[in-house]
Amino acid sequence: MVPVTITQTKDVELASALLAQAFADDPVTVWMDPDTSRHRAMFRTLLVHSHGRGSTLDLAMRDGQPVGAAAWDPPGHKISMWDQIVSSWEFFRTLGSRVNRGIKLETEFAKYRPKEPHWYLGQIGAPVKGAGIGTALLTHRLEQIDGPAYLECSNALNVPLYERFGFQVTEEFELPLDGPKVWAMYRPM
Repeated sequence: MVPVTITQTKDVELASALLAQAFADDPVTVWMDPDTSRHRAMFRTLLVHSHGRGSTLDLAMRDGQPVGAAAWDPPGHKISMWDQIVSSWEFFRTLGSRVNRGIKLETEFAKYRPKEPHWYLGQIGAPVKGAGIGTALLTHRLEQIDGPAYLECSNALNVPLYERFGFQVTEEFELPLDGPKVWAMYRPM
């Protein structure tokens, strides 16, 4: 098998397309909006305005082709007021009446996030499952960071992958409006 290489990228369009493909059948993404044609715009808004400046966007490549992406926020990451306003508008424009699900999602997620400084894995995905791409993305970034890390896992099949990297489930909760189960996961160091 051809190895996966990881580089940092600023190509939000490419990363958004990869994440939209990777999350096409993800329980939380489908709960947010089952119309996959809007997922790319949703991920673009997340990458530009929720993560944005100061965050790290990793791109996985295999045999010269992009195969996955991950967005990490460093400890203390804050979203500017301007980015909050623009992202709210972009989410409303993309999701329409389903934007209330995004608000509920963020409200629920905020309840379980650690209070102490930590690296936050906002998104990680690869359109081709089981090919070692997620493992390569996690290995690359976790080898470079100091301190704890946190994520919300939206698919039960991925919990064991994160556990192999030292993440532990700290909470299991269900999203409102008959939403799916989510696993809050923390890696102490």
